[in-house]
Amino acid sequence: MTVLIHKNKPADVTLLLEGTYPYVHGGVSSWVNQMICGLSHYTFSLVFIGSNPSQYGEMKYKIPDNVVHLEVHYLMEMKKDINSSKERKGHKGNAEAFQKIAQLHKGFREKKFPSAKALAGMLKVLGADKGGVSHEDFLYSEEAWEYILDSYKEFSTDPSFIDYFWTIRTMHAPIFVLDKIARNVPDSQFLHTISTGYAGFLGALISLKHNRKLLISEHGIYTKERKIDLFQADWITDHPDIFAGGGINSDIGYLRQLWVHFFEGLGRVAYESAESIISLYEGNRLRQLDGGADIKKTAVIPNGIQVERFLAARESRSTDIPMVVGLVGRVVSIKDIKTFIRAMHAVCSRIPEAEGWIVGPDSEDEDYANECKSLAVNMGLGDKIRFLGMQNVVEIFPQLGVNVLTSISEALPLVLLEGYASGVPAVATDVGACRELIFGSSQEDKLLGASGEVVPIANPDITAEAIIGLLTNSERWHKCQAVGIERVETFYREKMLFDEYNNIYQRMLEK
Repeated sequence: MTVLIHKNKPADVTLLLEGTYPYVHGGVSSWVNQMICGLSHYTFSLVFIGSNPSQYGEMKYKIPDNVVHLEVHYLMEMKKDINSSKERKGHKGNAEAFQKIAQLHKGFREKKFPSAKALAGMLKVLGADKGGVSHEDFLYSEEAWEYILDSYKEFSTDPSFIDYFWTIRTMHAPIFVLDKIARNVPDSQFLHTISTGYAGFLGALISLKHNRKLLISEHGIYTKERKIDLFQADWITDHPDIFAGGGINSDIGYLRQLWVHFFEGLGRVAYESAESIISLYEGNRLRQLDGGADIKKTAVIPNGIQVERFLAARESRSTDIPMVVGLVGRVVSIKDIKTFIRAMHAVCSRIPEAEGWIVGPDSEDEDYANECKSLAVNMGLGDKIRFLGMQNVVEIFPQLGVNVLTSISEALPLVLLEGYASGVPAVATDVGACRELIFGSSQEDKLLGASGEVVPIANPDITAEAIIGLLTNSERWHKCQAVGIERVETFYREKMLFDEYNNIYQRMLEK
């Protein structure tokens, strides 16, 4: 653990941040920074957890003055410390404690989740040196060996016990690290996690150990995003015959399924432990219910932006439609930059003066970024596609004719709202809340009309047609522009977001 800020002041809120603010640019990090600054009458303690330091560089944000504590944990680094801190000694282990863990796993498998009281009893055994299961117990005890062996014999369809054994070890190692963090976390009035996953599970542990209320705000649905990652992961060993006869949702390898169920289980624990569960739009609220969230705990609070920040950008626009197509976002695979590049090939063949600007950091996945740059050159777009890196979007948006998102997963992207406030129509894939942002959410919102086009994922031809349709039809473009401006000014102002969360924070403090 590294403590970077500690002001010896009590915090109202502990924010639990997994792989995001303040070390990563992006929509979630921008939202966290927006919330801390906008709710400046509260003090915040930040607990950042990441995998290992090599994946993160310097902080990308200036920490606001109302942050009184910031500590940083890298799960893989702490795992190494634990593995090397004690001499390896075999011992019996606590059979009763392992039985409680077995009951929790059984509930995950059978979709029969334990009651809050039973869950608390099961979680209490984690990390406990006496009467529980410590990390050393998990690694070296006879009970752990027997439990893993019995589980393999009863449930595993993968032929390799070695792969199964190390999967279980690797999967559960961070749990004991999180338990250690939970035991020593600084004091605050309540907890606010910005995802489920490891951060959500940490919130559940802190809530149990320190009797603090837990609030969950999910942008994307963590379990859904991990499924995408896991289906693509090449570090998971699959038996060669596993994929015969079906798609990835039904016939994935057993070890891959095990990882999926693990993250689903973490999500269930977080939902069960939470006081309130917030999503950005109705589609994600329904996914939360599918993931085990209690409907009485759930609510929808959409993102909001400071519209006034973009008024100068809107006013500085030319009356002509710029033949520049922009994608504002990180250069990572989930944003599907390659589909944007392929779409721009078709756009430029029809509109020779068109350009494609990719505006966002390319350091998060350098291999993917290099592949995208090579693709642009190989398609003859070396002078048409510009990788601009991080830029001030207030200066970029007035130069764009269309604001494009080709992502394969999104929540409620702020970049579309910022584009609307700057007077830029949108073309976006049919993911997350993009359809609601373009065609409207409520009945009142839908009556405004369309502020752009929705396209299928990974379809450069249809994406190109949507872009061309806007750039070459001035009447339609200006109609979409006007709708976007009215939509963001009516339904997505920053003050609405702050008012909603201020009310929730006050309720959490009262409880």
